[in-house]
Amino acid sequence: MISTWLAILIAVLTLIIGLVGGFFLARNSMKSYLAKKPPISEEMMKSMMMSMGQKPSQKKLNQMMAQMKQQSANSQKK
Repeated sequence: MISTWLAILIAVLTLIIGLVGGFFLARNSMKSYLAKKPPISEEMMKSMMMSMGQKPSQKKLNQMMAQMKQQSANSQKK
């Protein structure tokens, strides 16, 4: 029969391993989700610029989207 301290030790180690594994699994899945579906789309950016009183051109929208993609790529490298 397993002694009490050994059972507690096994339970604590299992909990720690599960928490660490769950953290990295959730982190990886969130990164891939955000890479596939960015939080801001062109339509959202266009409406945001219009609400600030600017008339967004397609060129400016493309530049801003390219900037955001570049920033996300740089942050993923770190």
